[in-house]
Amino acid sequence: MSEEQFADLFQNKTSSKKIQPGDKIDAVIADINGENIFLDLGGKSEGILGASELRDEQDELTVNIGDTVSVFYLSNRGGEQVFTTKIGAGQVGLEELEHAFHSNIPVQGKVTAEIKGGFQVAIAGQRGFCPYSQMGLRRVDNPDEYLEQEMTFKVIEFGNKGRNIILSARAIQEEEREQLREQLRETLSEGDKVEGTVSSLQKFGAFVDLGGVDGLIPISELAWGQTDHAQDVLSQGQRVEVVIKQLNWEKQRISLSLKDTLENPWDRVEEKYAPASLHTGTVSRLTPFGAFVTLEPGIDGLLHISKLGSGRRLNHPREVLEGGQEITVKIDALDLEKQRISLVPEDYTAKAEEEQAAKAAYTPSQEDTPQSMGTFGDLFQAQMQQKKK
Repeated sequence: MSEEQFADLFQNKTSSKKIQPGDKIDAVIADINGENIFLDLGGKSEGILGASELRDEQDELTVNIGDTVSVFYLSNRGGEQVFTTKIGAGQVGLEELEHAFHSNIPVQGKVTAEIKGGFQVAIAGQRGFCPYSQMGLRRVDNPDEYLEQEMTFKVIEFGNKGRNIILSARAIQEEEREQLREQLRETLSEGDKVEGTVSSLQKFGAFVDLGGVDGLIPISELAWGQTDHAQDVLSQGQRVEVVIKQLNWEKQRISLSLKDTLENPWDRVEEKYAPASLHTGTVSRLTPFGAFVTLEPGIDGLLHISKLGSGRRLNHPREVLEGGQEITVKIDALDLEKQRISLVPEDYTAKAEEEQAAKAAYTPSQEDTPQSMGTFGDLFQAQMQQKKK
């Protein structure tokens, strides 16, 4: 037997394995004819799929001959093996819905009304119920946004001959996220710049959905400047670009940074804040040793308590300053390596020079200072020198 004959025989034997209702397989599209898509199941086997299941909102087919699609086997009708991507997309009845329940086949339904405890869903000519907790991965904040929406569900309960159908959209979404998560594990790396959607705002930061897994932007990584609340920077549902700082798949923790995608203001500090230049800032924090002044988001300088008070000794900066106050300061010194800026009041140098000049005016010169007569030991030593002579 030739290799080609053996391959054909092997293919025919493997394809002759009986497919059970609910089985999920990958099949190649062999032909498209009107409203029917014909699937190559291997060997001489062929399946049929409704073309309506693979049309977009503009009623255009989203697949071509030769593409591979994932489908579920429904049943054998008149010698035809019928498949579906999800039950409810075509003409189906209670029998198919029961198959979906036992075989975990997705079903398509339309949310028609909000009722006590959840939503009423029209599915394959039947009425189903989806509890609030099963509508999605996150809490339902605005129930109206689900009304009249076409969604994919899993039948989690099928009782009383189809008169009691309980659905879950969350189960489908969790399965999809798990698949996406596995794909992301193969593609994501620390240092990557990726896009995501803000899914939740918390006191400690913001969660971002990366398309299968959530990452956290700690509040310290939201901006270069001080940030007190995540909602001051982001809003739920906003698309953002972030940098992956740390990946820990075992603990399912991903740490992200938003500020790393923004220009670091310290890169331009040397040219913007030259020593002796004047700037207007806002007192952001008072401490026993001085006041921190925000010159721009991410750039703070320290006004030391010793520079305050116009020569008067202060116990605390609050005696002359208050938080949120706008003041004009002068750059005293820059430390780029430690990212520190020392500040003085705008008139500090002039006053210091005046004090120095006044001190010099009242200090006698060396010529006017009477010479010291020395100690008794010095006098005794001088007398002994005279005797030796």
